[in-house]
Amino acid sequence: MFQVKSLRRLEFHCEILSIPWLTLAVCFGLIALLCLIGINMYAVIETGGKQYTVQEGDQLKVEKLGVESGQTVTFDRVMLVSDNGDVKIGTPVVESATVVAEVKDHFKAPKIVIYKMKRRKGYRLKAGHRQKHTLVEIKEIKLS
Repeated sequence: MFQVKSLRRLEFHCEILSIPWLTLAVCFGLIALLCLIGINMYAVIETGGKQYTVQEGDQLKVEKLGVESGQTVTFDRVMLVSDNGDVKIGTPVVESATVVAEVKDHFKAPKIVIYKMKRRKGYRLKAGHRQKHTLVEIKEIKLS
């Protein structure tokens, strides 16, 4: 097995081995890599005090939203939108951009145990917390 360090060497090895270049590129996953680099549309949204990078079809776990399962929710706090390399950055938000998502499920995160203690004072405090989350699926990124 040979190690390929550049595309020029890859083309050279393809000629030596008499393998079509496109076939070898598919084998190495270069086409999949090219699809991931800037071809898809993506956006950066803010919800629940956090920012998320999303694409169409992504499933995202966000802080609990007050929307029933199966309904759609629109995120209008879009910080950045990239459409095939055309990047629009908001100040702080892009005015004409929205992200439409469908609420899939509401659930609770695993329990976190909080334990406080002060030595030699008889002070012990144990508490727990379960954060509520909503699972959403990104349906569409709109750029008007």
